[in-house]
Formats: sequence, C-alpha cells, structure tokens
Amino acid sequence: MGKVLMHQARVPYLLGHAEIASLFAVERQTSQKWRTEGTLPEPDLVASGNPYWLLTTVLQISGGDRQADQQRLAAYRAGIPGGYDVQDREHLPAVLGIQEVGCVLGKDAQAVSRWRNRRRITEADLILSGSPLWLLETILADARQRQRTVVPAEVARLRAGQRTPQKPRGRRQRTPTFPPPQEPLPSSRAFSAADQIAAVEFLTSVLAQGYSVVIKPQR
Repeated sequence: MGKVLMHQARVPYLLGHAEIASLFAVERQTSQKWRTEGTLPEPDLVASGNPYWLLTTVLQISGGDRQADQQRLAAYRAGIPGGYDVQDREHLPAVLGIQEVGCVLGKDAQAVSRWRNRRRITEADLILSGSPLWLLETILADARQRQRTVVPAEVARLRAGQRTPQKPRGRRQRTPTFPPPQEPLPSSRAFSAADQIAAVEFLTSVLAQGYSVVIKPQR
C-alpha cells in the first residue's frame, strides 16, 4: 500500500496518492487525475506540501466502476494497528511533515532531513506515499528526551489547527489557453515606379508583422 507504520502510535487513517491508487487497484497517475477532475475533493491535510486524505473521504468516491478493493482495505487497516477513523478534517490531530517539524524545532527542513538520515530524530509515525509524517506529540516527546528547544508559538498554532498556508503538490486543472486571433492578411497592392516611397512603407509594415512578401513584376 506504500505505507509503513513505524511505531504503534494512535494515528488517523490517512492516504496519499500511492495508497489511494493501491486501494482502488489503479495507477498512481489515475489517483492524481481524479484529483484534477474533482473526483477527489481538496486534501484533508497538506503536510510539507504533500496532499493527504482521510480514509472516510476516500471511501466516499467509490461508485460504479470505481470500487475500493476490500482485501486491500483490510490490509491497509491491519498495517496501522493504532489507526482510527476520523470523520472530518476538523477532528484531525496535528500531523506534521518535515517542514512542520522544522518549524516546531526552529530548524529548516534540510536539518530535519539530516537528523532523520542519521537517526537523530524519532522514527516517523507513518510513511505515506514515500514521505514521513509525525504526530505533534511524538515530536515534542522526542525533543524533551533529546533536550531540544521547541518554538512554543508554533506548537500553539498547530494545536489550534492553524498552519502556514501551503500549496499542495500535484496536478491542478489548468485553464485552457487559446491562441490570440490572427489578424487578416494585408490586401495585395500594386505600385508604379512613381510610388517607390509608398511601396517601401508598405513592405516595411508587412514585414514588421511577420509576413513574407511576394513581388510580381507587371508591365
């Protein structure tokens, strides 16, 4: 399912694009297309720019030929022993990605990534679609154990459900663009030997518009 439980913390059932694709036995690009088309609603959570949906949200898109595989659903639930259903995003606990962890600890995301690579920070509570997620309380407990400073204002914001606005990664429906209407071709004109100045002005104007000119001598 593209999901690994790192410890048996009590975590909400969440899915990224990889987990949604696995649940419905489709390609990951199909899940991304569902989001572009609006089949998948706006994410219930955006962490480190990555979109995630509650399991309850994802199951609501089942219908017709789009059905969640029940065996895969059971395997998903079994893979998160401490998992539980959340009915709406308002009841989500504070779930952090690398960027949010950095804000809590007063570090940048690169520093948190280095700590994770060197095992100098607690393991993630979940890994969804290849990205780590932690509960806020997991990070705070780890910071106390390692005697790391936290940013109280950031902790308070997250506990209050406030997050720095982030643009979720992934495909968005684009407004179709149309080429500008082409101007009509200039009308052909004839010039005599006495009209040399007018002929030069006409040629200069036509060439400046990106057109080519064909000269046909006449008697």
